Amino acid sequence: MSRQNDMPARYAELKLNPDQIDEIERSFARADRAQQEFETWSQEAIDRAIRSVAQIVANSKTFHELVELGIEESAFGDPVSREAKRFKIRGILRDCLRQKSVGILEEIPEKRLVKYAKPVGVIACVIPATNPDLTPAGNAIYAIKARNAIIFSPHPRTLKTSRKTIELMREGLRRVGAPEDLVQILGYQARINKGISEALMSKCDLVIATGGQGVVRRAYMSGTPAYAVGAGNATMIWDETAQSELAKAAFNTMRSKTSDFGSGCSADGNIVIHESIWEDALREMVAVGGYLMSPDEQEAMRKAMWDDECHRHADTVALSAQDMARHAGFSIAEDRKYLIASHGTGVFNTSLAGVWCREKLSTALAVHQYAGEFQNAIDTVMAIHAVGGIGHSVGIFSFDDAHIHRLAMVARVGRIMVRQPQSKANAGSMNNGMPMTSSIGCGTWGGNATSENIHLHHYMNVTWVSREYDQPDWPTDEELFGEFYDPELEKIQYSKF
Repeated sequence: MSRQNDMPARYAELKLNPDQIDEIERSFARADRAQQEFETWSQEAIDRAIRSVAQIVANSKTFHELVELGIEESAFGDPVSREAKRFKIRGILRDCLRQKSVGILEEIPEKRLVKYAKPVGVIACVIPATNPDLTPAGNAIYAIKARNAIIFSPHPRTLKTSRKTIELMREGLRRVGAPEDLVQILGYQARINKGISEALMSKCDLVIATGGQGVVRRAYMSGTPAYAVGAGNATMIWDETAQSELAKAAFNTMRSKTSDFGSGCSADGNIVIHESIWEDALREMVAVGGYLMSPDEQEAMRKAMWDDECHRHADTVALSAQDMARHAGFSIAEDRKYLIASHGTGVFNTSLAGVWCREKLSTALAVHQYAGEFQNAIDTVMAIHAVGGIGHSVGIFSFDDAHIHRLAMVARVGRIMVRQPQSKANAGSMNNGMPMTSSIGCGTWGGNATSENIHLHHYMNVTWVSREYDQPDWPTDEELFGEFYDPELEKIQYSKF
């Protein structure tokens, strides 16, 4: 537990009013008491508690209602694919139930080390408008499993949805006799704004921040240890070996691009396609629901998505392909699922000409052609990430293990999905071994403390217990220095060490 910040000074700096200060202090005091009580619970009792919390939110009836409320509040998002995200709550529960969080976590006999799990205390978590139900549920399960309390700061745009989600989880705690104040949300007494979120982050022991780069920066400036996410701009490579399964590659991209109308940071934004399969690839993308925009339509769409200084227009975020087209002044058939920009692409810089390689947060996708050797695809990915999305994700549809290895050796990202739909895979899937999460770390590349998916071990402190070896593990100087070892220089010394 940190508790290192001077909160009166912080409240004054953030210009919080008395109601905001009072709500933070009261919530924290309740959370602190609840956490200290819950810390003494057995592993079996804790696992029963997270089962209760997960079930009460992730059952199909309740999650359906939460999704409908969230879309009604925010006025964006796709109800079908957003509802499907509840598998992540099940996946997080699965991962938690298969791991320990009480007592001994790990023993390494050959090193005489034993690791013990400890809670971090009270966690602050900021909720994005794009996931007002999934983010609090997933983070609460991880927090409770690790014997922490957690206080949420909701997005004002989806306050009702997040409040309902937290109320359900509190009921889930009550029905197993756990302290309901392990899970709380601000906004009952005080107005939610950036100031109260920042103050909560400064007050607590750990911050989990999922949202835009403003939220991330505030988390790291809070004075509290923080795990936060980087900007997305998920990019796929289709090399020449994708020819054998282009239909599957296109289907994967359609699933990734259309999930919640492309609002997720893992939704494919760019496909880098080898010249030899370019025409076939475009045909397959159209076959699975893509709409290939004409040059005039693409320019109209560019104006609907970005201004002339490349700032993203918020009113075209997370809309269906049909609504995107309407915003741009044209119409498309109702069976079209996403839009394809293929004209004037292949420019990778921060100018207006390179705007199509940026993150899109929508059902619009850009395709870029590469020629010749696979290194040119790698260079393209690097150039795209120099514009945005470094640290986050790359996918590759290839059957050439050498290509996959070459990409993995140099790509400055935390995760690479091989022949998988990125938005369904890189934050964890029932079909892969990635840890389930709703928070994707982007490493130092993206300004984050970790490049991992934020999962259970990030919610814990660990105590290492060390016992002495029977014999010291001293390597010889020859082993240590190799070709640079010079015995003559080692003759003069007061003692061995």
